[in-house]
Amino acid sequence: MQRLGGQLRIAPGAVIGWDMGAALALGHALGVNALIAAEILPEIEAVMVRTLNAQMEGSRHG
Repeated sequence: MQRLGGQLRIAPGAVIGWDMGAALALGHALGVNALIAAEILPEIEAVMVRTLNAQMEGSRHG
């Protein structure tokens, strides 16, 4: 998932997700089954969004 770091969708002050078109294209290029990628990417994305936003919030207050 580190390869998707440059594909973040960002709103002012928050990460809102990945560019899923780019994520699926990257998966395809890496030989990942598209059905599996479509099933698991949203779950992983949700964890990534919560984690990055919590880190950003912590850096604002610390």
